[in-house]
Amino acid sequence: MINPRIGVIGGSIADKSILNIAEIVGNLVASRGGIIVCGGMGGVMEAVCKGAKRAGGKTIGILPTRSVYDANPYIDIPIVTGLGEARNLLVVLNSDVIIAIDGAYGTLTEIAFALLYKKPIVALKSWELVYDGEQDKNVIYVSTPEEAVNKVFELLTE
Repeated sequence: MINPRIGVIGGSIADKSILNIAEIVGNLVASRGGIIVCGGMGGVMEAVCKGAKRAGGKTIGILPTRSVYDANPYIDIPIVTGLGEARNLLVVLNSDVIIAIDGAYGTLTEIAFALLYKKPIVALKSWELVYDGEQDKNVIYVSTPEEAVNKVFELLTE
């Protein structure tokens, strides 16, 4: 069986509480055999990879630049693109499920791509999407890292 690829998206700039949440998510995903796929840079991306490495997990960073040396120090497999923010689509397409943690407009574009390509999305302290006056039912909103990871692995078995 192929290990599930869990895309974790979030801001390159985040406060300590968000970075702590991302690190816990990475640790929990890796402890269950998931591979982290992210944008490979700092902030949430670096924190989730740090957590995954602590649990002996694997990480893939799809970089916006053309240099593997731009990857955060916890990336096992850096993939250079030279695409800038357009690499957000590649992060989504190379993930089985998406976890959104916090984030700004780059994260919002990744959520939009995930919705477009019908990738399950679990949101943890991230964008709340409202459609026709109601919360978008294609995004699952959770409150804790444990809840996020449990939901992701539940979705993978559906």
